[in-house]
Amino acid sequence: MSHGFDLNAPLVCEGIIGDGCGGGRIFFIKDETLYANDPMTNENILLLENIHMPRSVSKKGCVVTIECENELIEFDLSKMKKSKT
Repeated sequence: MSHGFDLNAPLVCEGIIGDGCGGGRIFFIKDETLYANDPMTNENILLLENIHMPRSVSKKGCVVTIECENELIEFDLSKMKKSKT
């Protein structure tokens, strides 16, 4: 299935089905905002704004990790909130 996202891009990652929250969704950062794309509806769900100078995004379990130039952000999908590390 073609979803139109370059999964090799540093600001895009895919949620693995069975690996916690958000399985099967595509997580991406655009214009300093983290979104989750639902491939079934092609709807983009806004998760977190004001992400400054992001370098990469990854997901493990229910946590989306965003590496920025000056900070590391962890966004917990089960709680729908972020914590700075």
